[in-house]
Amino acid sequence: MSRNRLAEETSPYLLQHQDNPVHWQPWGDDAFAAARNSGKPILLSIGYAACHWCHVMAHESFENDEIADVMNDLFVNIKVDREERPDIDTIYQTALQMLGEQGGWPLTMFLNPEGEPFWGGTYFPPAPRFGRPGFSQVLQGIAEVYHKEPERVKNNTEAMRSGLQSLSQSESGGDISVETMDAAAERLVQEVDTVHGGVGGAPKFPQPSFFDQLWRAWKRTQRPQYRDAVTTSLTQMCQGGIYDHLRGGFARYSVDARWLVPHFEKMLYDNAQLLDLLTLVWQETRDPLYGERVAETVDWVLGDMTDPDGGFASSLDADSEGEEGKFAVWSETEIDDALGDDAALFKEIYDVSHDGNWEGKNIPNRLHSVRPGPPAREATLARCRATLLDIRNKRIQPGKDDKILADWNGMMIAALVNAGLAFEQPDWIATAARAFAFVRDRMSVDSRLRHSWRAGK
Repeated sequence: MSRNRLAEETSPYLLQHQDNPVHWQPWGDDAFAAARNSGKPILLSIGYAACHWCHVMAHESFENDEIADVMNDLFVNIKVDREERPDIDTIYQTALQMLGEQGGWPLTMFLNPEGEPFWGGTYFPPAPRFGRPGFSQVLQGIAEVYHKEPERVKNNTEAMRSGLQSLSQSESGGDISVETMDAAAERLVQEVDTVHGGVGGAPKFPQPSFFDQLWRAWKRTQRPQYRDAVTTSLTQMCQGGIYDHLRGGFARYSVDARWLVPHFEKMLYDNAQLLDLLTLVWQETRDPLYGERVAETVDWVLGDMTDPDGGFASSLDADSEGEEGKFAVWSETEIDDALGDDAALFKEIYDVSHDGNWEGKNIPNRLHSVRPGPPAREATLARCRATLLDIRNKRIQPGKDDKILADWNGMMIAALVNAGLAFEQPDWIATAARAFAFVRDRMSVDSRLRHSWRAGK
């Protein structure tokens, strides 16, 4: 195989790499046969379309002719979309953790021609930096070990095979008692940042299932620390930069401890889980902030993430025009020019300054003004947000991964039904029903539900 074969695929992530000088192959029998016939090891690269560091490694290494030549000379190169094939991703993420490395994307694994892993990592820079070797050095070193120290490679593959087999054994854990759940909640709440909310320090992920458990513990026990942990976290997330104050929807995570700077990609499954959690907590608190965030995020999903045939797209990219977050940030001058007499109020409430709050630019947030103000002021701010959104919509948009995943759609369908019932919004329920019909009718083959759909396939 001496060419890049990704143009034949439907995954937006794989299509991003179809013009790389790397001779990428999709996962499949042909690629493994090529490895066996050539005697070369396999370089497996796993990522996803909205992943910032996947783009960085692609620009630095996979679009670099010299590095591509090394990859093509020494390896059979396979590219996988982790959203399209979570089963493959799970195996090799687990293998990487067995090597004592932290998982993540892009995932870079080295396999024998049978697909068995023997070494790996995540992001590698093109030249040595960050305390990591350059990618070309890694490639040459791995190929040399593979051919000159076969016993070492064999020992690694056997150890990981044994470990993966033991982890794959399914064992019943039995019932979980209320006492066990309460004990777990008591332990979990100790991990919550009582000032900024969330778990631990930077980076910070929303972790809706974690806070769902704490909320249910509060419902059982009425212990205020559980309730406060959830409401503090949700309020800070809803007012931080991780939330898109102009269009709605939450970014995947925050790179800092106080929810200011997002990793700008938006994922369908994160927003589905946060919609569910916000709905659950709103039903008890009736906090208008949570109600607003639910309505705004649903509006984003219906307006920006819904396929004409009814399913929901997977994600929006972190990058546009080759820069992370460029689409979403503002200079003070841009705000002044757009808002005129209202600019001073907007800048005060949304943390806009000449120097900016991130790399010389401004990420709109309300971390210094978390509670809503008087109705007249909030109405002015709403007009300001609408004006800025109109301007932002004229910018070059981040890429959208428009493939439809059955599991992520299931999460959003459930979230929309729950929110539609709670907020008495029949249109949300109707949208969920339409998406359900799409998955049921278009994504089943021979009575079996398929995982991924795009472009009619």
